[in-house]
Amino acid sequence: MRVKTLDLAVCALFAALSAVLSQITIPIGIVPINLTHISLFLAAGLLGSRYGTFSQIVYVIMGAIGLPVFSGLSGGMGVVLNATGGFIFGYIICTFVTAYIIERFGSSYKVLFPAMYAGWVVTYAIGIPWFMFATETSSLTAAVSACMIPFLPGDLAKTILSAVLINRLRPVFVKGLGHIDG
Repeated sequence: MRVKTLDLAVCALFAALSAVLSQITIPIGIVPINLTHISLFLAAGLLGSRYGTFSQIVYVIMGAIGLPVFSGLSGGMGVVLNATGGFIFGYIICTFVTAYIIERFGSSYKVLFPAMYAGWVVTYAIGIPWFMFATETSSLTAAVSACMIPFLPGDLAKTILSAVLINRLRPVFVKGLGHIDG
């Protein structure tokens, strides 16, 4: 029972980390630059697919019920259903895909980078079509220009930082939790 309680507490901690990192933003349009993906990747690399994904489900539910955990201290179904909602739902799948690849192939840098980029692809694959629907944008080029191109340099920086943090923190999590979900 103690391990289960500890696992749930760690999931809550990572949901809270997502809430905090989503507030560090650069507003550049409808879709702001924020640091949420760092918490997604840390949850994936440190908690694994089950608990990492659960932590992000908790984060999205907290925001959906109205807690101000999304970018700009926003929350509620209006945020979830607006132009950025696809990216918010994409966080859950991003975490799962990234964690699954890490669980299957290890946590070396040569695995972490492709795993995280698979997570980015998932986020954009869900977020861009949702954005197009919510904003009635008919041009994929316009949507990609608004929702992806400006973010790519920051995505690279967040990926590098996340990989370094995962490799530094992973031994602590294995020792402290006795396992990493897998």
